[in-house]
This record gives sequence, C-alpha cells and structure tokens, in this order.
Amino acid sequence: MAIEAWFMHESDEDQRLPHHKSPPEFVSLEKLAELGVLYWRLDPEKHEDDPELNRIREDRGYSYMDMLDLCPEKVENYEQKLKNFYTEHIHGDEEIRYCLEGSGYFDVRDKEDRWIRIAINGGDLIVLPAGIYHRFTLDTNNYIKLMRLFVGEPVWTAFNRPQEEHPARKEYVKRSFSGAHRFGFAVAAH
Repeated sequence: MAIEAWFMHESDEDQRLPHHKSPPEFVSLEKLAELGVLYWRLDPEKHEDDPELNRIREDRGYSYMDMLDLCPEKVENYEQKLKNFYTEHIHGDEEIRYCLEGSGYFDVRDKEDRWIRIAINGGDLIVLPAGIYHRFTLDTNNYIKLMRLFVGEPVWTAFNRPQEEHPARKEYVKRSFSGAHRFGFAVAAH
C-alpha cells in the first residue's frame, strides 16, 4: 500500500486527528515528488538486515542511525514534546524517518503555502528535503517507533518559521518553486 497524503482542513481541533477537508482532497505521489519528498515502502520486519534499506542508506550516504519510541509511557513531558514537534520549522539537512511500528503524520507546505498531511505507518520510509517547512505529530493511537537516519553525525536543530533567509530554505525555494530546476528524483513505492 502506498503512502496517503491530503490537503488539510485547518482547525484548532486535536492535531492528532486526520483533518481531512470535506470532501477529502488527496495528494498524489507525483505532487509530493514535486515538493522534493521521497518515499519508499519497505518491510519493517527486515529492518535489521534489509538489502533494500542498506542500498538506500549507501546510495544516499545515511551513515548514522538510531531508534525512537514515541508514546506517553516512554517520553517524559510527552504532550509538550508533541507540541514542539508540531511547531512549523525547517532543518538545514534532510529529515529521514523510517516507521517501524505505529503511525503518525508529517505535514509539509506546498508551493501555495497550504498544508499537506502525509500519513506514515509501519514500513514507510520518508525523506523531507532540507529547507521545506514541515511539522510532525502522532495520530490518535499515540505510538510510533521510528528509525532516524542521518548523513554523518546527527543534527536535530529545528529553525522555526519564518526562515526565508536560511541557506537551506533559499536553496529549497530555488530548486522547487522556480520551475527552472526540479529535484530530479521521483517518489517511489517499492
């Protein structure tokens, strides 16, 4: 099953709800690719010795990996941490997350500054490009186990919006919004 994404209905309701518009407006994998979002569908049962995951890591230079369990029982100040993750921000590097168990949402901004909600479940590997405005939340199940991947040493620095002068944001806008130069890769569901 491929990843699902849709334009969000903006409201002050619980961030963990799907926030579908009525009627729902789904977003294609091609639209996500235009924004620079990468996607692979893998077998989370094989994550410790998956040749495809190993190939992706080697091809993209993801040399560092760690695991993160997010749920009220395992995270101190869970509600506050969830609010922090949900604050709109960018990173100077890609954000690479492989969902091994559970579920959650990544929200990204499109070229018209609309929110697109991307639902991730066990087996979904997603890469958000450096400089894209985004945020993360769990869904109402309140549990996700993620593999975090990085190029080199891990960097978790979030730069809250506005960040129009940040070098990663400038490069992202140049590559994705100008139309002159696209990212040059497609979203793939394997």
